[in-house]
Amino acid sequence: MTEHARLSARIAAIAESATLKVDAKAKALQAEGRPVISYAAGEPDFATPEHIVEAALAATRDPRNYRYTPAAGLPELREAVAAKTLRDSGLEVGAGQVVVTNGGKHAVYQAFQVLLDEADEVLVPTPYWTTYPEVIKLAGGRQVDVFAGADQGYLVTVDQLEAARSERTKVLLFVSPSNPTGAVYAPEQVRAIGEWALEHGIWVITDEIYQNLTYADDPEGVPPRAVSVVEAVPELANQTILVNGVAKTYAMTGWRLGWMVGPADVIKGAANLQSHLTSNVSNISQRAAIAALNGPQDAVEEMRRAFDRRRRTIVAELSKIEGVTVPVPEGAFYVYPDVSGLLGREWGGVTPATSLELADLMLEQAEVAAVPGEAFGPSGYLRFSYALGDAPLLEGIQRLQRLFA
Repeated sequence: MTEHARLSARIAAIAESATLKVDAKAKALQAEGRPVISYAAGEPDFATPEHIVEAALAATRDPRNYRYTPAAGLPELREAVAAKTLRDSGLEVGAGQVVVTNGGKHAVYQAFQVLLDEADEVLVPTPYWTTYPEVIKLAGGRQVDVFAGADQGYLVTVDQLEAARSERTKVLLFVSPSNPTGAVYAPEQVRAIGEWALEHGIWVITDEIYQNLTYADDPEGVPPRAVSVVEAVPELANQTILVNGVAKTYAMTGWRLGWMVGPADVIKGAANLQSHLTSNVSNISQRAAIAALNGPQDAVEEMRRAFDRRRRTIVAELSKIEGVTVPVPEGAFYVYPDVSGLLGREWGGVTPATSLELADLMLEQAEVAAVPGEAFGPSGYLRFSYALGDAPLLEGIQRLQRLFA
């Protein structure tokens, strides 16, 4: 039996998560004693707020949580998600339109599974999060990239979407704020895209995991809201799946708690799938998520302000490097500079031709880890997460300033 025959073609074709791969390499070097500063992982460096942790501790002592619970999620949590969806996405739904998932990735996976048949096309604004292509392939779909570069602020237009549409187009993936770029669509842009999708009967999967992390031009100003497509175009609700979770907003990446919201028939299909795939999410994490969504939000605002401060620092410092173009991110906790001006030039005896080679150069010669643009679409870009402490954030960029001086 050949090596390839040992795995199904479907599984053999899956690419490892590039962001996790870079982060794992950085951590391995750190374990060897090298002072690597990593901007690779998309997770807050803060502790989960204390009242959430206390709710989880209490849940461990409650025998109700020692048994199976409904596959779609605890009723109390589904109610809390419905309330959050109305509060932040402007869409009124019932608890029966919610499925609680094992993190946001699980929600993304199931969303494509319940919508796609073989060869259905998905329009994917590019740059995109590295997981989307893999889950689309696993569902039998075909990804159609719609690219918007730094010159467009990484925001695709209706004209671009229309040019990419075909008779096989079934789904538009919509992400605002964006991973990896931090771009946020203005309300009028969201409305135009939503109306276009409605007109052509195209489903929308909208990933809103970063919706509570947006920033104002003035650090003391009120941050703009990331307007949901179902708030901008309410009629679109019957052909939209919203995916979200507590990971980014509440510093709960390890708790593995996400959700899907959508039309009742789609959510029923997802619940049926989940009943065979995972059953219920950990009850302890579900109880913690109830405390996160229903409890005080002061810690969320403190973290958001810290991210905003770091955002301003990293944009200012990266902009000092000649050959680097840095669009200012308006949401999430990533900056996605165009580094094409550094390619084809010699740095420390090496002449990188791609952003992948540039990232390797940075890791070896400056001990700085960032994710190359090839993980998210075309080469020529790097993703830096600024969800790390203020001091290492500044030190890492200063190392790059010296390397590329």
